Amino acid sequence: MPTTETGLADRVIGWQRSAGRHHLPWQGTRDPYRVWLSEIMLQQTQVSTVLDYYPRFLQRFPDVQSLAAAPMDDVLGLWSGLGYYSRARNLHRCAQAVVDEHGGVFPRSAEALATLPGIGRSTAAAIAAFCHGERAAILDGNVKRVLTRAWGFDQDLSVTANERALWQRAESVLPTRDLPTAMPAYTQGLMDLGATVCTRSRPACAGCPLGDICVARREGAPERYPVKTRRVRRSHQNLWLLHLQELPAQVWLAPRPSEGIWAALHCLPTFDSREALMAALPEALRGDAFEHTPVRHVLTHRDLDLHFVSVNVGAAPADWPGDGAPGAWYAPAQWAALGLPAPVRRFLADTPAQQAPLFSGDPALGGGAG
Repeated sequence: MPTTETGLADRVIGWQRSAGRHHLPWQGTRDPYRVWLSEIMLQQTQVSTVLDYYPRFLQRFPDVQSLAAAPMDDVLGLWSGLGYYSRARNLHRCAQAVVDEHGGVFPRSAEALATLPGIGRSTAAAIAAFCHGERAAILDGNVKRVLTRAWGFDQDLSVTANERALWQRAESVLPTRDLPTAMPAYTQGLMDLGATVCTRSRPACAGCPLGDICVARREGAPERYPVKTRRVRRSHQNLWLLHLQELPAQVWLAPRPSEGIWAALHCLPTFDSREALMAALPEALRGDAFEHTPVRHVLTHRDLDLHFVSVNVGAAPADWPGDGAPGAWYAPAQWAALGLPAPVRRFLADTPAQQAPLFSGDPALGGGAG
């Protein structure tokens, strides 16, 4: 066995017990529901953000049965602001699968957990390790960074065979004794190292328990690991969102399609162009349309420029837009319970209701200067 693997698990366990994180609300439990919930929330989301959502979610859905029985809109509403909404949809589907197919009890093994909606190999291993001490390897982004740096693993992880080789090596260094206590400490230790010491940039190598065996530190180039040459190209998109207002202080919100951006969330009617938005308005309203300053919203692989256009509907036909159009009028008191995209929620919170008719002065929007 290479020297960089000798005693790796013992080093990580010892460091976690003395210097790792022990204050997080999902630690110290072997309840698979709570561990699973925290693992899903923590995917591509900062711990500081999850700390706000986790207790609220547990208060509303204290067990898998209550989550499975809840309407999807309730789940999306509580999730709103955490982003990556497919996680919330899969969370709901997974809860229903646990109740319907497993009698309300999560499977014990990582292999069985990985068959549930939204639970991948690494998440399944984390749940099994934390709750049952199963000897299963995790390999999320933080852990890949720790292990590839420690081993100097310079193979391109964009290549499936190389990723598989890293999995195999991660499995080879798992603890072999006292698994009920060692596996939770080891698993948490790798997570803590990646989050607090072996960070993406400017890692704190001096405080790392693997520092004296770390190949990347010896090379003086930890930031070159992990190696992944195939990058997802960023894209850019403009969207126009129609902010319809009706007395008293209501706005029109419609469910998004079940696939694509903001899938299944409630949203302002959304269009790919200013022209398409204007064409959807009755002619009597086009002169009162006001386009706000565009808002840049950054997603993982896409930048969105959002153009909010406000219109009061007092001059619209009495049955518009409700005549066959998807959606309904919602008062401000109802917004909190809805799953809304974060930029839409911010816009509604920051935009005074019931403005007087606004004029853009932009001929393309139908407004005029006088």
